[in-house]
Formats: sequence, C-alpha cells, structure tokens
Amino acid sequence: MAGAAETTAGRLRDGMANGVLSFPLTSFHDDGSLHPEGFRAHAAAQLATGPGAVFPACGTGEFFSLDEDEYRQVVTIAVEEAGGRVPVVAGVGYGWAQAVRFARIAEEAGADALLVLPHYLVAAPQEGLVAQLEQLAARTRLPLIAYQRGQVAYTAASLRRIAALPNVIGLKDGHSDLDRLQRLTLAAPEGFLFFNGAATAEIQARAYATVGVPAYSSAVHAFAPEIANTFFAALRAGDDKTLDRLLRDFYVPLVELRDRVPGYAVSLVKAAARLRGRPVGPVRAPLTDPSPADLAELESLLATGLDLVGARP
Repeated sequence: MAGAAETTAGRLRDGMANGVLSFPLTSFHDDGSLHPEGFRAHAAAQLATGPGAVFPACGTGEFFSLDEDEYRQVVTIAVEEAGGRVPVVAGVGYGWAQAVRFARIAEEAGADALLVLPHYLVAAPQEGLVAQLEQLAARTRLPLIAYQRGQVAYTAASLRRIAALPNVIGLKDGHSDLDRLQRLTLAAPEGFLFFNGAATAEIQARAYATVGVPAYSSAVHAFAPEIANTFFAALRAGDDKTLDRLLRDFYVPLVELRDRVPGYAVSLVKAAARLRGRPVGPVRAPLTDPSPADLAELESLLATGLDLVGARP
C-alpha cells in the first residue's frame, strides 16, 4: 500500500475493531427530492453512537438513485459531520468511467476512501473485474475497497492482482460463501482489510469471524444503534446467550420480513428509521415503501428488539 492508503487502512482497521460500520440512509422529502438537512441530522445521530466508520451514498444510502449534485451534497455533509473523528468512505459505481466521475466528487468533498459497488447490469470475466478496479485506481488518489456481491465475485488469483494495486486496501463481501472467502483471506497480503457486507450482516457475523473476518456493516445501526451496538459488544465478548437471544427474537424475524419483497433490505431500514422519528423520508423508485401490514409487523418487531436491549422505542 502507498503511504496515504496505508494510513487510511490503519484508521479503518482501528475503527472496525471498535464499532460497527455505519451506512447512513439518504434523506428525501415526500416528493422525492433530496432533503439535505434531514440527512445532516441523521448522519449526526449515527456518528454520535460511535461507529467505526461511516459509508455515505452506498447501497443502503440509495447511491443508485442519486445524481451527481445530490451525491456531492450527501458526501460533503457526511464529511462535515464526521469532522475527522472516523473515516468517511463514499460509494461509487456503475462502469469505471462513471465511477471516476463520482470518485472525483468524493475527493473534492473530502472523503477518505471509496467503496466500489458492483458494476451495472452485465456479467464479466475475472479479467474484466480486475480491469474495472485498475482503471478506477489509476484515476483517483483515494484508497479503494472492492465490493463483491451479485455479479462480482473474485477468485484468489484476481484478489492478489487487485490487492497489488497501491490504493486498493480491502474487500467487502456480500456473497457469504465462506469457502471462497477463506481462500481470499489466505491469498491477501498482510494488512489487507476484509469485512462482512451481507444483508443483515449480524445473522452471519459469528460464521464470518471463524474465517478471520470479524468486522461487519450493520443496516440495523441506521435505525436502532442500541440493538446494533449491543450485538457488537456481545460478539466481541463471546456472549453467546445475548447473541442467540437477539438473533432468535429480533434479527431472524427481521430477515424473514425483509425477504418477502425485493428491495426491502433498504425499504424496511428506512421505514424503521421513520418509525423512530428520523427525518429520512421515503425510498425512491424503483424501491417501494413497506405495505401497511408489513409496516405494522416491523413496528412490533422494532419494539421487541429495543425491549431486548433495554432501550426505549
């Protein structure tokens, strides 16, 4: 790693050891327009709960629905609210040419690093997946974290190639293929970062830790940091009784509700944040907000989860 990349990787490593990774929601007004001050309030509240790092404008933040001006506002606000306390890792994506445009905006806004979301639409061979990172890495000074999910899945040989790029510092995994992931961790150079990016990552947090990937992102942190932080502390302490109770009575029912409708991985999170009075607004199409029946079930489940950790709704 180059000097700046190594410094950022060190900050992220420290943060990942001490807190969950926060992926804030992007706030919209009811008419679908960006709500900058709503996002500022939400980001500030997230940061106040002690995450290891903040990742604005990523999947949970509906990166795919933001134009470049909106993206600039979101990343700028996140950087301002973080104030250097924790690293800010902004999402970029689509093909590499478009990713470069967003990367330049993130640089200007003061982001510390970039999360490279899976490219758009097409399947690609390993050579193309590597080339995507190479093209972007050659055109930004910011450190990069690759994200394998959907149509992106690296082999150990490809992982060695992208890890050799001076500003590629880590990998977020959303496949939950622990055999593949173990091979990747063994192929990576010392100091290369890995974290669990599965949807509702807490469900598989213990399994990921067994292959050397204890760090994870938490969508629950976006609406119930009390629950997310209790789970994190129990995981670090090896408190299986608390973990099992939270998984059985909150996380597993949440995943079952999430899996009913495509897009609920974001929509339910945003709806839960609204239930707690957070100014995040609705999702943008093509996502849809939960049905009244699902919203009522979510509200009951949220109350159960908060009660489990002794927090108020």
